[in-house]
Formats: sequence, C-alpha cells, structure tokens
Amino acid sequence: MAENAAIDDLAAQRRVPQWAIWAGWSGVLAIIGLFVAGLLVPRSVVFPEIPEAKDFEIPSFDPGTVRLSDYRGQVVVLNFWASWCIPCRAEAPVIEKLHREYRGRDVVFLGVNMQDAENDARAFIDEFGMSYPNGRDLNGSVYIMYGVAGVPETFIIAGDGKVLRKHVGPIDERLLRNFLEEALQ
Repeated sequence: MAENAAIDDLAAQRRVPQWAIWAGWSGVLAIIGLFVAGLLVPRSVVFPEIPEAKDFEIPSFDPGTVRLSDYRGQVVVLNFWASWCIPCRAEAPVIEKLHREYRGRDVVFLGVNMQDAENDARAFIDEFGMSYPNGRDLNGSVYIMYGVAGVPETFIIAGDGKVLRKHVGPIDERLLRNFLEEALQ
C-alpha cells in the first residue's frame, strides 16, 4: 500500500499542469493554421512608396559570400527558402527554370536559406539543381531586415535597388515571369 501511495505522489509531482497542455496544443494549432493559410493564400504586394532594398552579406554555400550590392544595376529575384518547407519544394524548379531562361538579361536570382541545417540545405540545392547564388542567413538578420513572415517569400528588386514586389507563398512560373517582364521594362 505504501509503495502505491509513493508512486502516486511521485506521479502527481511530475504531472504537467492542465493549462500548460492547453497552451502547448493551442500553439501547435496556431502554427499549423498559419502554415495552411500560407499555403492556400499566396499573395503579392506592390508598394505604393517603393522602399529601398537593404544591403546584406551572408556566407555562400560556395566559397565566399552573397552580397546584394554586388548586383546593383540588375533586376534581382530574392527568394527566402528552407529545405523543410513544402511550398519551397514546389517553387524551386520554377525558380531554377526562370533563372536559366533569364540569364544574360540583366536578371540575377539570389537564394537566402534560413532556419536550416547546412547539410539539409545543401541537399536541397543539389536536389533541385539550384545554380544561382545561395547563402545562409545564420542569425536571421536578413530575414528580419526584410520583414519575412515565413517561407517561401520572394522579392523583386529593380536595378536601382528599389523593391518592386513582395510575394508571400510559393510563386508560380506565370506570375514570376510577369514580374520579371514588368521589372525589365
């Protein structure tokens, strides 16, 4: 009898408060809801007052760095992605295809990997044959600087450094092509 009482006391001491369980589940459901909302409602933003793109420098997956200012004078497609992101997997072939198609037309594609293990990110780059410059936002500073809410997000930056568009969610070929043609005019 005494043994059972001691076990019950120990179990009661280790029991998680009911409010903590509800808070945990609420958080999980909120994250899932935001993820689903992001998947179902891709959207683009055109800025009434066009902001200046903020320069950054991050370590490249190749030797060296990725620095936005190195591409001044060209249209830049700046894509934030992660290997664990399902919509990023859907858009990766589209981005690579258009990168190859627009090469030599004063358009450069830059990838910013975030919240990822380096090996997973490298495997993603290899899987999708990403041949444009990609770097790692190790401390989240670029993510914060650009106000990225989640992945994927894509910015179209004009040659003069102005952000023309921000697209939240996976971008499709038709839309990205339209944005590029608009930026090249």
